[in-house]
Amino acid sequence: MGVAVSRFPRVALFDLDGTLLDSAPDMLATANRMLATRDRAPTTLAMLRQHVSKGARAMIAASFPELDAGGREALVPEFLAIYREELGRHSVLFDGVADMLQALEDDGARWGIVTNKPEYLARDVVAGLGWQSRCAVLIGGDTLAEKKPHPLPLTEAAARLGTDPGACVYVGDDERDVAAARAAGMPSIAVLWGYRLDGEDPETWQADAIAHRPPELLQPALWPRRL
Repeated sequence: MGVAVSRFPRVALFDLDGTLLDSAPDMLATANRMLATRDRAPTTLAMLRQHVSKGARAMIAASFPELDAGGREALVPEFLAIYREELGRHSVLFDGVADMLQALEDDGARWGIVTNKPEYLARDVVAGLGWQSRCAVLIGGDTLAEKKPHPLPLTEAAARLGTDPGACVYVGDDERDVAAARAAGMPSIAVLWGYRLDGEDPETWQADAIAHRPPELLQPALWPRRL
């Protein structure tokens, strides 16, 4: 009998929000609760969605454009506390993600998450999705001394899995995902279904591959290989 040949990379690492999970509705509920307590009109999903991958501070800035940097920073703890209450109540996996993760596992590959979301919130998401035993590694934005676009979260994830960064592939929806992967020596896939500001062009990010829809990640040929 011949030796079975793996179809996918042995390790796939993913950004979370905007890549695996459409979490914008949870973020919208959070922002609108904050606006309501201040007798402000609600914001819209279309307006907030493009800021989600930029983090809490960017969403606060979009919801409260009159605030300076100090004023925005003061609202971060409130945003995170309310978001934890809303977490998982409105968000859903992007269509095709569940099938893709299952295909990786069926092929014997391991997968993990490297996100700039605070680790405690990312762990809440993973638990809510029932992924605790499936997600092989989880690195949050505050797990280490650096976060993306610094390469440290990706190199640390690879190290925790006992593999070389070049043997992994990182998948994300933001330019800093691709920049972090490139600095780590890790192949990358830029996905187009996530959260981007108007005018951002993923074609300029220099990812190794681009996926337009999640089902494309079911195609092993799309996944770049370096090692």
